[in-house]
Amino acid sequence: MSDVSLPQRPAAQAERKHRPLRLPEGLLLPLALLIAWEVVARSGQVNPLLLPPPTIVIWRLVGGLARGEFWIDIGASLLRLASGFVIGGLLAAPFGLLLGSSRIARLFVGPSFNVVKQIALFAWIPLISVWLGTGEAAKVAFVTMAVFTPVVINAWEGAAQVPPSLREVTSIYRFSPFDRLRFLVLPSALPAIFTGLRLGLIYGWLATVGAEYFMTVAPGIGSQMTAGRELLEMDLVMSGVILLGGIGFALSNLAGQIEHRLTRWKKQA
Repeated sequence: MSDVSLPQRPAAQAERKHRPLRLPEGLLLPLALLIAWEVVARSGQVNPLLLPPPTIVIWRLVGGLARGEFWIDIGASLLRLASGFVIGGLLAAPFGLLLGSSRIARLFVGPSFNVVKQIALFAWIPLISVWLGTGEAAKVAFVTMAVFTPVVINAWEGAAQVPPSLREVTSIYRFSPFDRLRFLVLPSALPAIFTGLRLGLIYGWLATVGAEYFMTVAPGIGSQMTAGRELLEMDLVMSGVILLGGIGFALSNLAGQIEHRLTRWKKQA
């Protein structure tokens, strides 16, 4: 009677079972900083009103989210971002394509744009405040300006990278300006445009918080942080900082995934 051999467990499965749990390397530094922050804040060497322990900050953040305290502010900030992002993107993409595909536009408009883009974004706040006040329209305009510049730059570069040989082909076959834009310039510039939109989304989020912080108080994460500063509730201020970082990180990842999916055809070509 022959021996019946039991099925052997795959080596990979056995190795996975006995492999110790490891934290991703990218989390080691933040975890060490949180531990150091907790120790310093509870050591009695600093004023807890100025530097509350991270456990208290996280407790305030989780409690505020559970009670619905922060959701109105998050929604208001995201709505401002969406408004400025849509307006800025719709204005910037055609303008950048025009600069990248028209020599006349580059000669007459390009130098002016290159000068204006060197001006720090927050330097426009006094002018925007005079022209539009400090209400919702001014905040959206500020976000729109933050989105506009990176989208224009990337659309310009994308349209300018169209091979001259392909431009000659469209001239030989007498493509209309619309057909040249549709079949040549836009497909070539699309990956660069999506890169500009992703950057515009990030810059727009930073501008959203800046507009809420420097302009009239209204619902928003920046206004929440301002209120925490005035009341000396640093746990509220730091909760806002965590919200800003978390939402910004999520928006950046989401934009990157959308860009990857929509431009996959270009990478496979």
